[in-house]
Amino acid sequence: MGFWGVLGSRGRRKVAVGVGVAVLMSGAAYTGWALTPATAPAPVVGSTGEVVPTTPASPSAVAERVLPAAPAPDGLPVIDYDPAPAGFPDDPDTLDTTPLTQGLQPTRRLAAYDAPGGRPLAFLMPTISEVDLTVPIARRESGWTAVLLPSANRKLAWLPPGDFRTVALRDQIVVERKPFRLTWYRDGTAQRSWQVSLGQRGQETPLGRTFVLGRTPPPESVYGGVDIYALGSIPDDPDSVPAGLRGAHIGIHTWYHDGELGQQTTNGCIRLTASGQRLLLEKVGPGTPVVVVDELPAPPPTA
Repeated sequence: MGFWGVLGSRGRRKVAVGVGVAVLMSGAAYTGWALTPATAPAPVVGSTGEVVPTTPASPSAVAERVLPAAPAPDGLPVIDYDPAPAGFPDDPDTLDTTPLTQGLQPTRRLAAYDAPGGRPLAFLMPTISEVDLTVPIARRESGWTAVLLPSANRKLAWLPPGDFRTVALRDQIVVERKPFRLTWYRDGTAQRSWQVSLGQRGQETPLGRTFVLGRTPPPESVYGGVDIYALGSIPDDPDSVPAGLRGAHIGIHTWYHDGELGQQTTNGCIRLTASGQRLLLEKVGPGTPVVVVDELPAPPPTA
């Protein structure tokens, strides 16, 4: 899908397919946790050591444990490509690299809350800039579902039951800042790794979990003629990037040469080889979880 507008190397905005959305770029640099499996409750042990049988909760009792959703005023902001509204909770597992395996697709306008049964802060729509939205599911609690918040860093949005569908997410992208490495996983198994360029000092590639929001055609030949991924994340310090890039998202893309791989040269985006980007574009779709960490722990030594 080619749908994102982008900022060219001299700061001018180019719009793809009539959609004015920006991916972080500049002339010198341009700027993918599984749901916790349900566990059986601990057995109830009587005073003499015997296991006391328990009766499963009835459907009505289970329904009573779902926290109600407060009505959402019509005037709440809509989550779009601009920075998301403040007030959403931090992602407590933002550096967890265990794959997120389910995505959520809104089927209508959904009120997004700051906690299960909490305050409505904004609306999450089925599309962002006319593109179907898939957000990774981070956790579930009290009948509610938490997703990675688009257009924000390391934040969750809580959604009440209903008016969305879920899809399987097989892929994941893990980016390590210290070794300058991007690894693509499928079903928890590493498929390929590439050396990458990352954000320069003061404009570092943001840490934490995000996801592939969508893709855009390259605006200029310096981007190697290969489509670009726009992520759900944005610069940690919007004022640190050049004025022409304000409001842009972090992206994954290639460049017209590979001479800066393994260096901090971008405005926060993740740059890899053209062949690597083409493979990711072929294999990895919107909603794919992406997590940026400093470095993965070393595997335990073999016996």
